[in-house]
Amino acid sequence: MEAAAQLEQLQTDKDKESGAGDKPAPSGGDLVLYRRIAEVKEKERRRTLEEILYALVVQKFVEAGVSLIPALSHSIDSSERVDQWGETVEERLQRLHSPEAYEMIENHLSLILGQRQGDSTVAAISKLRVGQVYAASVMYGYFLKRVDKRFQLEKSMKNLPWGSEEGNDSFNQVMTTDSMPSAQASSPHPEIASWTPPNFSAGGPSQSIKPCRLRSYVMSFDSDTLQRYATVRSKEAFGIIEKHTEALFGKPEIVITPEGTVDSSKDEHIRISFAGLRRLILEAVTFGSFLWDVESFVDSRYHFVTN
Repeated sequence: MEAAAQLEQLQTDKDKESGAGDKPAPSGGDLVLYRRIAEVKEKERRRTLEEILYALVVQKFVEAGVSLIPALSHSIDSSERVDQWGETVEERLQRLHSPEAYEMIENHLSLILGQRQGDSTVAAISKLRVGQVYAASVMYGYFLKRVDKRFQLEKSMKNLPWGSEEGNDSFNQVMTTDSMPSAQASSPHPEIASWTPPNFSAGGPSQSIKPCRLRSYVMSFDSDTLQRYATVRSKEAFGIIEKHTEALFGKPEIVITPEGTVDSSKDEHIRISFAGLRRLILEAVTFGSFLWDVESFVDSRYHFVTN
């Protein structure tokens, strides 16, 4: 069944349940049963919505001519699966983002990988840590698409905080001071706050962030706006991020010891090059961007987004 037909059926079922509210409310044992049935139906709706959203995200990758990376295993060299993308696929993914958004993505990659983005050296890296970075990068892509939509709208209306982008002294000043903390936002920039940088690169990730227009725009947000834009809008979208990451990397085996410490001794390692990590992160950011798009599309036909 096509997504449109499934959404129409969901809306029909929802309307029927709303109409049932005119009937006398059940009581006693019937009330318990009624609530249980409602819970089951709600779980079924969420599952269906997640399936629709995920199918639409995959469809967008297919339309872009990009195959999603299959599940990574420690038993084989994962670089063989990731590095086979080639430069052509990276170029396709780059074209899916606005120039301003891709500047932000390059900064994101620099913060994680430092100077080793194109390094073909294969290393054994914690699957748990790579999975954490992948999931955080999906959420970063989701946030990036959300703010970029607003940025592009205000840009077209010539309503950016610094006015016109061409020959404007105030814009140049913002770009110059771009790496300084925002005076209006108490939270750190989401580029840095959304994940804990792994020590993938020698000496740790690069701390230099290149100035870019979209980042300057984000830094102009007050703390409430920044928090709102950095939040995944629906439980269904968040569930997809969790399930997709788990499907790719497996469920991490982490045990909390009686002393309250985390025992990650069972954490597997995968062999992957730093160039492969770059491609993996680029896919994750694009996945998050697509997820925002399809969530908005589905919500326009069946309202389920809560914020």
